[in-house]
Amino acid sequence: MMSFKRMLLALALVVGCDKTAQETSVDPTIPTTVSDDGTVHDDLSMPAEPTLDPADFKSAQECVSCHPTHVEQWQSSAHAYAMVDPVYRVLVMQRQIDLGATEDQFCTQCHSSVGTRGGECVSGFSFEELSPIVQEGVTCESCHKISSVERMYNAGHTLDPTGPLRGGIEDPIDNAFHESAYSEDHKTSELCGSCHDVVETSGLELERPYEEWTTSPAALDGQVCQDCHMPAYDGQASVGGPDRTLHEHRWVGVDLPATEAFLADTEAVEAGRARIQELLEGSATLSLSADPAPPGEVVDLHVTLSNEIGAHNFPTGTTFIRQAWVEVIVSDAAGNVVYETGTLDANGDLRDHWSEVEPYGDKDLISLSSGFIDAYGNPEIFPWRATEHWLNALSPGYERTYTLFVPTSPDTVGPLQVVSRLRFRAFPPYLIRIVGLEGPVAEEKLHIYDLEDASMSVELR
Repeated sequence: MMSFKRMLLALALVVGCDKTAQETSVDPTIPTTVSDDGTVHDDLSMPAEPTLDPADFKSAQECVSCHPTHVEQWQSSAHAYAMVDPVYRVLVMQRQIDLGATEDQFCTQCHSSVGTRGGECVSGFSFEELSPIVQEGVTCESCHKISSVERMYNAGHTLDPTGPLRGGIEDPIDNAFHESAYSEDHKTSELCGSCHDVVETSGLELERPYEEWTTSPAALDGQVCQDCHMPAYDGQASVGGPDRTLHEHRWVGVDLPATEAFLADTEAVEAGRARIQELLEGSATLSLSADPAPPGEVVDLHVTLSNEIGAHNFPTGTTFIRQAWVEVIVSDAAGNVVYETGTLDANGDLRDHWSEVEPYGDKDLISLSSGFIDAYGNPEIFPWRATEHWLNALSPGYERTYTLFVPTSPDTVGPLQVVSRLRFRAFPPYLIRIVGLEGPVAEEKLHIYDLEDASMSVELR
């Protein structure tokens, strides 16, 4: 794997970074302050001075003897690699370069609330110098020592380092290892929203799954994030404890831990991909329709997508990185391709702005992802450089129809065969190349999941 210094050099060359600090623009409606040295702080989640001691937090390894199942599940989750994911680290370091280390706590406020509030993730910090408990990212006590939720974005919760371990068990049993307490907050979407909704210091909304949930059919029915992302099962919360209804601690999302150690475990990777496939399948539906047309005429092909997720948009979260798109290939009776969209270029990229081979080569591309625009109206990769975030996602239960115009010639022999599929991947190849990843890590990041397929014949007459 390429070193982080080489990754950053490649990143700077590709995006044209001049390695000079860009002006920090802070939205006055966001609860941040700018110090005399230009660093940006938030008294709750990005404090100028430490508000807790990381030494007051125990490692997940100290929890494993009593809670082996929960720790095992956590180890395969995005929470466990929140601070060691290679793409995340390079992007944080690029933000350090771009903004002159004035906003170094922005990403870490959620990825390690312990390190950010504990005085380790400060201006100019280095990942290699962080303590082991901070490197654990969203570790056990990062959640179970949350004492209240103050706002639903940017780590908007309070941490009580010396207090009890809080959770959703209403009658916790006293034990000699730690004090336990019931927390209603841990059974709500607000707890999740406090970190999973993200707003830039400029006020630009980046990730809003909680906000999407608030007006969703799921919210109206009383369903919360945990119902899907922490499925219930029967078991023991601790070794030797009573049988209870528990909740999985994998928080299945759309990508796997991209560490070499995890990816070397073939069985774990296969199981993880199966869980992601199960999560994605049925999240959206795809259907086709078209009217017959004579040879030489354009065939109007209608592609209809529907979001079957009741709780949030499809896709959601970091939609500016995630890719969800429709591939359509139309062939004549002899098997000759007469039309295609959503196919990939030689580098594996969609043929949009970011394609190095065919930029803007797919004018009909149906993409549900989002993107950034800078102050000059140009596409942008990084949110801190952007002034606008445009969205293509489908709202819960929403249906959208696209019309594709399939050309034919007088010599085209029908019927036309239309094959389509709805595809998804967590990262685009161009970003993986920019950050310099290669090998198994890059392969996992680029894994494509097919969610739905549809086909039909169209008569030419």
